[in-house]
Amino acid sequence: MNTSYIIDLSLLPTTFDLLHVCLAGTVLVLLLLLVILLLFMLVRAMKKSPIIAAPQPVTLPQPAPISVTLPPEPIVKIVEKIVHVPAPAPEPVILKEATPDAALQLLGLLQTEARFIDFIQEDITSYPDADIGIAARVVHEGCVKVMKDYFSLATVRTETEGAKLVIPEGFDASLLRLTGNIIGKAPFSGTLIHKGWKITETRLPKLTQGHDASIIAAAEVEL
Repeated sequence: MNTSYIIDLSLLPTTFDLLHVCLAGTVLVLLLLLVILLLFMLVRAMKKSPIIAAPQPVTLPQPAPISVTLPPEPIVKIVEKIVHVPAPAPEPVILKEATPDAALQLLGLLQTEARFIDFIQEDITSYPDADIGIAARVVHEGCVKVMKDYFSLATVRTETEGAKLVIPEGFDASLLRLTGNIIGKAPFSGTLIHKGWKITETRLPKLTQGHDASIIAAAEVEL
């Protein structure tokens, strides 16, 4: 036989006895213990959990300085003795005092043999070329006689005029006179234009004591 039980939960007890009071107190105590246990577990969990801090810069250990002791280098003291050597003094240029006697004597000889001074001092612009040519021939012959009698001549260069020459470095400027387009330094290449002349011997007559060499030609008086 089936028996059905119907429980009406809406029904509340209308009276409280000691049993109900004890049950209610037990429930409250258990609830309080549960709350305390939960708080204890929460505090313990917070203590055990690691605190994530901001990352700190990693400082690598600095290597210890290595001290190396080198042997002392030998100290070499160099003493330089500076000797001031004076530059060689340039050789003094000795100027020879040229006496006019020899030049005056030569002019006197040219006047005597070739009438040289008369020809030079004459105004030849008014004379015809034929007369000038005759006078020049007389002067030329007299000058040739003076040169042959009192001087010996030679050419500076023996090459024929028009020959090609190579002038080396350090050439004697008193023997060679360069003309034209002179660029750079020796050696030079050029053409011989004039062979040049030099006196190899002089035979001028000696002057007597008290002779006045400035008198090239004495005045002539015809009696």
